[in-house]
Amino acid sequence: MKEKILVVDDEAEAVELVEFNLRQAGFEVLSAADGAEALKKARTALPSLIVLDLMLPEIDGLEICRMLRRDPATARIPIVMLTAKAAEMDRIIGLELGADDYVTKPFSPRELVLRIKNVLQRGRAAAEAEVLKFGDLLIDAPRHLVSWRGKAIELTATEFKLLLVLAQRRGRVQSRDQLLRDVWEYNSLIDTRTVDTHMRRLRDKLGPAAKHLDTVRGVGYRFIEA
Repeated sequence: MKEKILVVDDEAEAVELVEFNLRQAGFEVLSAADGAEALKKARTALPSLIVLDLMLPEIDGLEICRMLRRDPATARIPIVMLTAKAAEMDRIIGLELGADDYVTKPFSPRELVLRIKNVLQRGRAAAEAEVLKFGDLLIDAPRHLVSWRGKAIELTATEFKLLLVLAQRRGRVQSRDQLLRDVWEYNSLIDTRTVDTHMRRLRDKLGPAAKHLDTVRGVGYRFIEA
């Protein structure tokens, strides 16, 4: 069965370009031209990934991202933001709200397809790993589940992969560059601040369980069992 991608953009030409390249890459494609339609299709179709523009009529892309991440039914759907807003602060806000990647217009269709494949692959790879338990923290990779004292913690695909990689290498310091290679699977398209942004968001979601994540100043991060 083909993986389903929802493309959300009010520019018909952009949708047509993205849709064509995704279909060529073997994906099934749905589209939405405004925020309300995007939310409806995301909740009914439950796509494998959402390509989301920020500047949309009715509801902007950032608010859509917030709403999707708050809804348990859509919280784990990967989101790739595709937007003309190229400022560093826009990128940071997008990632902090739960986007798994951020692509600016004008964009290379081939690069966008590559990024989409990488985000999806991170989710699949995480699901193939084992179940890990550290005291009250449970990381169940096959079920894509993280819980603390029996209470589920909703994470995006990228946040889950980041936590899983650190947990699998517990006790060993992982540099930001290493995490970019192993979690994001490429290191020339994004910078190391992306790692810090995702780590900050991951800690916020883990709450008390964040005690397992240690910052090694000037180097990177490591997972500690105690």
